[in-house]
Amino acid sequence: MNNNEEKISSIGRSLLNRRGFMKNTGFSLGALGLSQLLNQDGLFASDNPTNFSGKAPIRPNIDPNNPYSPRSPHFEVAAKQVLIIFCPGAVSHVDTFDYKPDLIKYHGKKPPGMPAVTFEGPSGNIAKPFWDFKPKGKSGKMVSDLLPNLGELADDFCFVHSLHTQTSAHPQGENFLNTGFTMEGFPSFGSWATYALGSENEELPAFVAINDPRGPARSGKNNFGNGFLPAAFQGTDFNAKNPPANLARPISYSSSDDQSTVSLLQKLNGRHLERFPGDADLAARIASYELAGKMQTSIPDVMDISNEPTSIQQEYGTNTGTDLKKEYAKNCILARRLLEKGVRVVQLFNGSDPSGGNGITNWDSHSNIDKTHAMQAEIMDQPTAALISDMKRRGMLKNTLVVWCTEFGRMPFLQGNGTGRDHNPDAFTCFFAGAGVKKGYSYGESDNFGFKSVEGRSSVYDFNATILHLMGLDHERLSYYHNGLERRLTNVHGHVIKQVLA
Repeated sequence: MNNNEEKISSIGRSLLNRRGFMKNTGFSLGALGLSQLLNQDGLFASDNPTNFSGKAPIRPNIDPNNPYSPRSPHFEVAAKQVLIIFCPGAVSHVDTFDYKPDLIKYHGKKPPGMPAVTFEGPSGNIAKPFWDFKPKGKSGKMVSDLLPNLGELADDFCFVHSLHTQTSAHPQGENFLNTGFTMEGFPSFGSWATYALGSENEELPAFVAINDPRGPARSGKNNFGNGFLPAAFQGTDFNAKNPPANLARPISYSSSDDQSTVSLLQKLNGRHLERFPGDADLAARIASYELAGKMQTSIPDVMDISNEPTSIQQEYGTNTGTDLKKEYAKNCILARRLLEKGVRVVQLFNGSDPSGGNGITNWDSHSNIDKTHAMQAEIMDQPTAALISDMKRRGMLKNTLVVWCTEFGRMPFLQGNGTGRDHNPDAFTCFFAGAGVKKGYSYGESDNFGFKSVEGRSSVYDFNATILHLMGLDHERLSYYHNGLERRLTNVHGHVIKQVLA
């Protein structure tokens, strides 16, 4: 035996005869044959994959050095920007926009079919609306006296009364509405929209989240986070009271010192990118620093609402009512100014984490709903109505979609304490206004008690699919390849609610 033969392993030696070769390689040869057949049938991975719907994914071509550059939609639509007014805590639809005469008829009774126990315990009797409903506008839409200012704009709104969701818990409900998943770690709507479309303004963030004066909502930054999308598309959070941090130049540094520092950083970052090409996180970080530099001059201008006319200040209510209402009113003015500057997505929060107590920091009214909802409405109603009216007067609604939403509804009956309404995931109301939607229109219905959606049932997936469609984006094709899956805002679900389209 020569030296070469001595170095051959036992398995290798077996491959030298036909029987041993077929025994040890048969599976591999079979796999090669199977892959060929799968490829012939279009079932194997390719350079142009399709998702479950059979449509090819659309992944925007993003320049890592300029991730915010404007990009074309999948198809042309009127809406170029979107304002999302989110009311965490679950606004009671049966006390605001979903009029149910049977609640008055059966007040104090327990009709059949109602559950004995709900999210927080035993259920009580049916309760009529805590506020009277009256017809509003030419459409005659029935709106509660709780929201008189928004009620006057009913002819501009497109209501969806048949929404339902997957959860009764606030954190998961916020996540689901804003990201399409009850779990954390998924991109928010604003991140998906700016990932697809970029921004028309190079000196301001593409996506701004304006937190409530009382602080962030229960799910915090997850409501406007980027998830697994590039870091550049996370929402930038600030409000009228708290501008973005760390933008001001220390007084000990001159403008020339500042410029020299920036130039040096640019050189160092450029060298680092040359060493590590394709590092998306690094490119996003550099882009964010460059944007921050531009924001040093743009942010003070956009945030200075003191130069707004007295008539505007009065219309929004910046000088009347509670301190919270005044601050929220300023946030509403800030939202309009950001949209005027070309910010793609503005998410305006009316409510925060409920740590301050039941119904005090948001709309979660498990007790004393007559007092707690009234308090929240006093903060939200006038400024929000003024914001929408002001945008309409300025012609902004021609190209801006407005979305008013909450994570779920509330029950038609009282809780065991007799003063509040529990969570209701099976029926709630949201509305659209502005570009691309019908005016003075109501779609879908809940049952006679507002307990469950029955006609035109629409999931949160459908709701988000519709918002994307109104922004010119196909929810089945807008995707991001992550961990072996083509991820979407609507997961593998969702249909556009075509009936609301203008």
